[in-house]
Amino acid sequence: MDAQRRRHYLQAMGIVEWQRRDTPSPKSEATEQATVSRDSPDAPNDLSRLDWEALETRVRACTACDLHRTRTNVVFGVGDRNADWMIVGEAPGAEEDRRGEPFVGRAGQLLDAMLLAIGLQRRQVYIANVLKCRPPNNRDPRPEEVAQCEPYLRRQVALVEPRLILAVGRIAAQNLLKTNAPLSRLRGRVHHYGDSETPLVVTYHPAYLLRSPMEKRKAWEDLKLAREVAGR
Repeated sequence: MDAQRRRHYLQAMGIVEWQRRDTPSPKSEATEQATVSRDSPDAPNDLSRLDWEALETRVRACTACDLHRTRTNVVFGVGDRNADWMIVGEAPGAEEDRRGEPFVGRAGQLLDAMLLAIGLQRRQVYIANVLKCRPPNNRDPRPEEVAQCEPYLRRQVALVEPRLILAVGRIAAQNLLKTNAPLSRLRGRVHHYGDSETPLVVTYHPAYLLRSPMEKRKAWEDLKLAREVAGR
């Protein structure tokens, strides 16, 4: 295994590889290692003590995968940071990358309408994506990209402490639930996310509903299920 690939796998696992320096710095080795582990934008896994401001700063400086080379803006997240509902999508698209905000454009307008149908406004929920940077040509996220971004999303969930996560779209649902099951098998029941066992409901992505309006009735059933779960 070449050195670059080895570093990639170690990074995805959250393991920081230390190398001896020929000229030691005035800091002790332990202090130097702790500083790199906490503050390097290439080490996104040690996030448990970061507040919102520090987390956003870390994400905006992240260069852990190649997506940072092609992004226009980091799409961190938006909304009420104490919300009962957290909406999680797949990744930014072209308009989101341009504006630095998730779910804008026609898909965002439809998401807003879906939320209004169950009595919620956009500002009352917190919206984020599995990936914080746009994949080129809107391709599917690669496993190594998800692995690098996942600690950021986990920390966002921990900070929001939502009563419910609504996963919109197949790719978001599969990555959150660590499954290859099709969307049809993930919809219609309650899942749980992370160590906190946060209830999670799966529905269609608004962009898909724009292409397949006949599925909106099924999405409405998903939203009603989510509303019921969040209200328990």
